[in-house]
Amino acid sequence: MNIRTVRKKIKSVSNVKKITKAMELVSAIKMKKAQQKALESAPYRKSLERIIYKATAGLEKGFSPLIETTSQSNKNLYLVISSSKGLCGSFNFNLLRYLGKEISFKDNDFIIIGKKASSFINKMGGAIIADFSHVEPENAISAIFTEALEKYLSGQYRQVVLLYNRFINTLKFETTATCLLPAKLSEKLVNQETDTVVESEYLIEPSAKEIIDAVLKNLIEEKIRGAIIDSEAAEHSSRMVAMKNATDNAENVIYNLTLLRNKIRQEKITYELLDMLTAKESVESN
Repeated sequence: MNIRTVRKKIKSVSNVKKITKAMELVSAIKMKKAQQKALESAPYRKSLERIIYKATAGLEKGFSPLIETTSQSNKNLYLVISSSKGLCGSFNFNLLRYLGKEISFKDNDFIIIGKKASSFINKMGGAIIADFSHVEPENAISAIFTEALEKYLSGQYRQVVLLYNRFINTLKFETTATCLLPAKLSEKLVNQETDTVVESEYLIEPSAKEIIDAVLKNLIEEKIRGAIIDSEAAEHSSRMVAMKNATDNAENVIYNLTLLRNKIRQEKITYELLDMLTAKESVESN
């Protein structure tokens, strides 16, 4: 390898380093925005779920088809949220590995958000009934919810399950499967805060039974929105970390190539000096 080739490689790797550094900075900004959105929307969903739990505590079982399923089907409908772009580390890999290991593609159907999941499920022979990969996810929330709700209420599916990567912190996310329908309200949420409004008795008009369906639909739609925001934050954090690792690796490659360039240049200088000394000795001997 000559010195000109090494210089070209150093220049190429330096250009790649600039790109990965820029992508790291962009992903960091996007992650902070998505993280802020996730933090701002979480209290509303939790409060709404606590209020629904308290309001429905005295109602008899089966008061809403959104709470208890009557379907005899064994099929589930999965709402899968992935990314449409790559270069985000293990973000898509973990999600798709969970899909491949835990879910039967022949016995379940899918609604897809993200091109990576769409491509994978098509290759595995899964049935995709709706693909929202080509639209902005947050703009398609109502359409996604309406599609899933209609299929569930028609009795085609026993459950509607939301599968996505839940954002935990900058360095960690977790593949999570959440049952959307039938809706499951957690009693733990009621005891998490000592809010006097939540603990008091509600006076609901016309009645809890008449309004509960509308409130539950709002809660489920908000859960889909929260999952999309969480997935977006996890994607950007994973891409930021991946690009930081790529930038660090590029620096190491540049360092090693620089050492190699200096070594080749030093060898060239040494050989030229030896040639000069040899020529001098040859002249002096003659």
